[in-house]
Amino acid sequence: MRTLCASTLIGEFFVIGFAGLVAMKDDSLSMGTVWTVCGILMALSVLLCGMITRPGGTALGWALQVALVLSGFVVPVMFFLGAVFAGLWWASVHFGRKIDEAKARWAAQTP
Repeated sequence: MRTLCASTLIGEFFVIGFAGLVAMKDDSLSMGTVWTVCGILMALSVLLCGMITRPGGTALGWALQVALVLSGFVVPVMFFLGAVFAGLWWASVHFGRKIDEAKARWAAQTP
């Protein structure tokens, strides 16, 4: 699960950065505000790569997905990209757990 989820989170890191560049074009937002919010979300996405298997890691990942979708109110294309990454996040968690279970069964059968 860790590999699939970390891949999704690193992709989100770049998408958040690019969304910050787009948000800078909005005259109603200050550059400091845009990069503070984007910086926190980017740092969270990287930190979650190491925390994903710990308690609460998946829940924090879902919170990041919600934040990405809600960022569509500032950068409208993020409604779409946030939904795409939420789907990728679901797939990473769902299929990652299945892979982990299969690995555990295989390890138990191997002498």
